[in-house]
Amino acid sequence: MRNSAKAIIVKDKKLLAIKIQENGGTYYILPGGGQEHGENLHQALERECKEELGVEVEIGELIFVREYIGKNHEFAARHAHAHQTEFMFLCHVHHNTFINGSNPDKGQIAVEWLPLNDLLEYRLYPQALRAHLISYFDSGKATIYVGDIN
Repeated sequence: MRNSAKAIIVKDKKLLAIKIQENGGTYYILPGGGQEHGENLHQALERECKEELGVEVEIGELIFVREYIGKNHEFAARHAHAHQTEFMFLCHVHHNTFINGSNPDKGQIAVEWLPLNDLLEYRLYPQALRAHLISYFDSGKATIYVGDIN
């Protein structure tokens, strides 16, 4: 079981996402990653954003908690033993353009701003989170614990 911290960064009604290319396909993920031993969640998120985005983030409130139980998902064959809890924080950055940071994710080819209104058209993982994000930024309300969603 591992914890992970993710950044939800929205500016001008656009979500910042990392573009990944692997296995012949392209998809998007939120910035952030695994918590290392001895780090708190904020420290993990600060480090991961430096590594992936090359910038410092201001970390705000926790808005979503998601579990990932690998055997229940699309990549079950590869992730059968994975069980991770992801803590997603609302964050702010003072930049509009990004280069890959010091230690980008495997397959990371870009950092892009995705329009919130068009989020359902993008392959953003976890895909079920897209509707939660749209709802949160439309109404300011959210179900914090979203469970084991794809």
